[in-house]
Amino acid sequence: MKKLFLIFLMMCLFLSFISFGIMAKQSEYTGKIGVSLPTATHGYLGRINWWAKKAIEDWKEKSPNVEFLIVTAENVTKQAADIEDLMIKEIDSLVVFPFDASLTPIIEEVHNEGIFTVVISRGTTKPVYDVYISNDDATYARTGMEYVCKELNYNGKVVIIEGIPTPINTIRVDTINAVADQYPGIEILDSQPGEWNQQKALSVMENYLQKYPQIDAVYTCDDDMLKGALQAYQESGRDDIKVFLGGAGMQDMLKRIIDGDPLVKANVSFPPDVMATAVSLGVRGHNKVTLEGFYQQKLPIRIILASEIITAENVHQFYTPEEMK
Repeated sequence: MKKLFLIFLMMCLFLSFISFGIMAKQSEYTGKIGVSLPTATHGYLGRINWWAKKAIEDWKEKSPNVEFLIVTAENVTKQAADIEDLMIKEIDSLVVFPFDASLTPIIEEVHNEGIFTVVISRGTTKPVYDVYISNDDATYARTGMEYVCKELNYNGKVVIIEGIPTPINTIRVDTINAVADQYPGIEILDSQPGEWNQQKALSVMENYLQKYPQIDAVYTCDDDMLKGALQAYQESGRDDIKVFLGGAGMQDMLKRIIDGDPLVKANVSFPPDVMATAVSLGVRGHNKVTLEGFYQQKLPIRIILASEIITAENVHQFYTPEEMK
């Protein structure tokens, strides 16, 4: 019996040493991580860039042996060239927020070289990555439109300001229409592109205000465009619109919810910190470290983040004023 106890004790000590060794190894991350992003041409991309830099700063503090190379590009051609340059610099992981799916061939080339590849949001035409992580555009639009309908007590006239004509925009608009079709009292008066641009949305809203004597709600699915819509409405002198809803939780819009702005009572989360998570996935993937509490040996190949309504009750969970600095 004593002999069995000693054997058991030795096995426990052995397993403890193994566990300690694994933990120590996981804390000593290494690698050269390439991060490729579009230039911050509007509010959401500015926030994406901020979260990328935040993640890099956090990782440098806790893992000084990890090197980061971050590049931004103003167009698809420049981004493709940036990725080629990162390959020449022998990166171990690529974390890429592509302009669009036309970058699939260069991303595939990276992936085929055995470089751990994380693709964010805008996707590729085929699964040429180790991990794809994104917010869910259908849930995002559905959550927002359900809120608009509920606030109108399922009866009212709604105008939509769309983004740039892209697959993402199509998913959002189709989802908005599908929700509206469920409620006979909801009428979508019009749906025009504001191109995720404040000035363009201002112009679209000015036209709506001239064209439609009754508008009960405005849904833009984007906070940059909501700013333009609000400006047009306030300059028009009208006071009949009951609901304005944007999306993606820009910090100045969340501040308006905190301050009790009667025109901005809610928002929909589309978290830009997805970029920070993607950077972490790039580091973990190269170091062959899975997620904490995740029993599988590899990281999941697709990670889709949820959207939720942001109101005065939960706004402080999403408010990160440092993003605006």
